Amino acid sequence: MFSGIIEEAAKVIALRKEQENLHITMECTFVDELKIDQSVAHNGVCLTVVEKTDKTYTVTAIKETLDRTNLGLLEIGSKVNLERSMLMNGRLDGHIVQGHVDQTAVCSEVKEADGSWYFTFEYKFDREMTQRGYMTVDKGSVTVNGVSLTVCNPTKNTFQVAIIPYTYEHTNFHQIKSGTVVNIEFDIIGKYVSRMMSFQ
Repeated sequence: MFSGIIEEAAKVIALRKEQENLHITMECTFVDELKIDQSVAHNGVCLTVVEKTDKTYTVTAIKETLDRTNLGLLEIGSKVNLERSMLMNGRLDGHIVQGHVDQTAVCSEVKEADGSWYFTFEYKFDREMTQRGYMTVDKGSVTVNGVSLTVCNPTKNTFQVAIIPYTYEHTNFHQIKSGTVVNIEFDIIGKYVSRMMSFQ
């Protein structure tokens, strides 16, 4: 379980394919605090630490993960948003994030707003999935590349988020431009509500 509050935008230093799996090696400032079998969200994708050195750690993404997310598009030097699993003895600063990416979206516009930025994202519309809660609502929560954000101006297949300078600089949002593929996780509360409503 995560909160969508990014700890670091870390660098990919190695990628290794093994059959249909992709081993991703990262370099980050808190690697000495990690341990094998620990969960870390990478651009919002919950992955398990499988190897570790003094300066790096490695996780493995399987085909299902690569098909549903943007991790297969990573390159050496790519910045990845990292968050360790949430401690249950503190404040929930973001929102409840599972680390289970629902689908990808494409950035269609980046607009500066006198000190902040508006990012517009477009995703594939599926009526059945929408009825099951896979959608955005105005002032609701959404996770983009693991970042907990508030939705504005949603349509049936697009939404905007407003990004403050701190988030822009301390996550990989500063690398997102028109055409960039991102991971999105819709709000789990909306999914449960939609599911319960389907039984009425």
